[in-house]
Amino acid sequence: MTRVPARPRTPRPAPVRTPALYPCAITHVRTAPVRHTVRHRTYLWLIDPDHPPRLPRALRPLARFDPRDHFTGDAPTLRAGLDAFLAGHGVDLAGGPVAMLTHARVLGHVFNPLTLYWCHGPGGDLRCVVAEVHNTYGQRHGYLLHPGADGTAHTDKTFHVSPFYPVDGRYRMRLPPPDRSLNLTVRLERPDGRPFTATVRGVRRDATARTLLGLALRHPWSTAAVSAAIRLHGIRLYLRGLPVQPRPHDPSRERTP
Repeated sequence: MTRVPARPRTPRPAPVRTPALYPCAITHVRTAPVRHTVRHRTYLWLIDPDHPPRLPRALRPLARFDPRDHFTGDAPTLRAGLDAFLAGHGVDLAGGPVAMLTHARVLGHVFNPLTLYWCHGPGGDLRCVVAEVHNTYGQRHGYLLHPGADGTAHTDKTFHVSPFYPVDGRYRMRLPPPDRSLNLTVRLERPDGRPFTATVRGVRRDATARTLLGLALRHPWSTAAVSAAIRLHGIRLYLRGLPVQPRPHDPSRERTP
């Protein structure tokens, strides 16, 4: 009797190793209604929300990971906030590992335009990605994504971010899990074109005290600088005649930093 060979198993991706630091360049390109490019450098953390990094006391002001800064802001831990969001969308990771890419709270200030969560099952299989978007009005919104094999996902835009675009269109997000490099793309697609693209490019560094101190010295008040840059370029676009779109009022999404 001829023995049929076993069907080869599809290897499951290993959960992303954490913690890590990613010095990175973030670029925003607007092509309509006017062309405008913004590029700035900062650094991001990749952490396990079940076990956030424990820093030496002297460095704690440079990196704090507070559950109040994510989702509803009232969960006891980072992981609890994520699990509550997932449960609201019918997703149960059964305790599987998560990798979270985010800005830390620095010297008491934080602003996270985009926080990403790569969510795995207990066996290491990638179940979904959560993209948590924050705007400059103190509001937050989470998108539940199911990327394909190339790390690309699509979702309708349902949250007001830029004062110059209405809440319409779709996002095309390419979000491969960070490894030695960070290579993310978020593109807004509307019926009349692709007016906005954001990219994040970085290289992994070990999350040591020396690395953190060096990045903090090169990018002091990093999250405040990101927030200020967004507002500054918004003023420039307004002075160039870009019309401001009405902001939908949604108190349920307003949070106190």
